[in-house]
Amino acid sequence: MPNLTWEHVMDDLTPDPQLYNVPFRADEYRGMPYRYVGASGLRASAIGLGTWKFGYPGTGDGARVGEEDALALLDRAAELGVTLWDTANRYNAASGNSERVIGQWLARHPGRRRDVVLATKTFGGMDGTTPNHSGLSRLQIIQSVKASLARMQTDYIDLLWFHGFDDHVPVAESLETVEDLISQGLVNYLAVSNVEHGQLSAYLDVAGTLSRRVRPVAVQNRYDPLNGETRPGVLELSAGEGIAFVPYSPLAQGLLTDRYLDPAAAGPGDRLYDEGLLDGVATAENLKKVRRLAELARLWRVPISTMVLAYILTLPGMGPQIPSSSTIDQLEANTRAGTTALTRDQTDAVHDVFTG
Repeated sequence: MPNLTWEHVMDDLTPDPQLYNVPFRADEYRGMPYRYVGASGLRASAIGLGTWKFGYPGTGDGARVGEEDALALLDRAAELGVTLWDTANRYNAASGNSERVIGQWLARHPGRRRDVVLATKTFGGMDGTTPNHSGLSRLQIIQSVKASLARMQTDYIDLLWFHGFDDHVPVAESLETVEDLISQGLVNYLAVSNVEHGQLSAYLDVAGTLSRRVRPVAVQNRYDPLNGETRPGVLELSAGEGIAFVPYSPLAQGLLTDRYLDPAAAGPGDRLYDEGLLDGVATAENLKKVRRLAELARLWRVPISTMVLAYILTLPGMGPQIPSSSTIDQLEANTRAGTTALTRDQTDAVHDVFTG
């Protein structure tokens, strides 16, 4: 296969020898396996990148990773085949800044837009304070998507998440609006986030009366194997319905890494410390399990985060993982999970730690 650089503007009218003899079909990209997003035809890297803390800290948006470092992370992610990039319009003080950083990367690499599976969200209040600036009404969804497209400097969104369930808007209205956006080529697939079992069922029921195009292909709820689901039963329903479960905070806010084995060593710059969550998350019971995981990780010569993400990928119904990274080292450790195949005995050993 040719060594593609993609660092040029695509011109469909001009022959490009770099694109001669590309594979007829591919199952991976730059060594990263891809997996189908639920029962859809969309494929995404097994390990993606959560960008929820990308932004402009100097403006007071609360971001942890500024533009220069974020762009370097996106560069490295693209090199590693980590091409599912997950963001939201509201990330970092409802500023839209995570989307803007991604937009800067896409503007610098216009030939690589199709390499990226770009996911963002709509629901939370954005760009104004009237009631029509939030929710899942037709008006709000359309205006929100247009604003996200502008910030990300692109003309389509691959995966649009509903960031929550709107009890005050008919599900049919929300889904019909997405149907229109899909027909216009502005959105390719719909997914939902922060939903209860009954709410996901409602989406599926209404979608069944409208169109397969607005049947959610993925659900993003909080989950990690240490604490389980915050909304019980959604993972099982997703597995049964062919919906990819894409957890956020799969590493328990960073606890399931090598960073907090000694909580006393944590300090400024560490997420749990900075957010005042260290004592509540790094409990004696949790640390006992993390230290046992560390023993297994050392035995198998992988970082804890790599081992945990590889384990999560074996669970029924699990889709791609989107751990966030604030350093290149974290990104590379997370990326290794995509190509780390645990044996049945290893999977059982990790399972026993979490359930013991």
